[in-house]
Amino acid sequence: MTSSPTVQLNHTVVHATNRQRSAEFLAGVLGLEVGAPFGPFLPVDLGNGVTLDYYDSRYEPVQSQHYAFLVPDDAFDGMIARLEELGVTYYANPNHTDPGRTNNLFGGRGAYFADPDGHNMEIMTRPYVRP
Repeated sequence: MTSSPTVQLNHTVVHATNRQRSAEFLAGVLGLEVGAPFGPFLPVDLGNGVTLDYYDSRYEPVQSQHYAFLVPDDAFDGMIARLEELGVTYYANPNHTDPGRTNNLFGGRGAYFADPDGHNMEIMTRPYVRP
C-alpha cells in the first residue's frame, strides 16, 4: 500500500438566504471577522487555513447542514454570552431538545445553535474521541 498525500479542507460553501447576515452572525458569535467578498462568496476565515464561503441562495431552498467548530476553552463562555445577547437559544444536544444548557462531552464543553438559515452550528472545546 502506498502512502497517501496529506489532505486538508481548504474551504466549503455555506448556502444562505442572505450571505451578509449569515456571515456576520457566525463571525460575531465566534469572535471572528467577515472577509472581503471574493466573487459571489463572502468568507469567514476560521484561522486554521479553512474558510466558510457564504453564498447567496435567495431563490432556492437552503438545505440545513451541520458545522462544528473546535474553539478555545477560554473563548467558550464569551461565545455563549454572545448567543444570549443575540437572543439565540443554544442547546446541549444536536436535536435541540435541551435548551439553555451546554454539554461536557469528551471532557470539554459544547453547545449547538441554529444560524439564521437553520444550519445546525456546534461549538466544542474538545474534539470527539473516535474509536
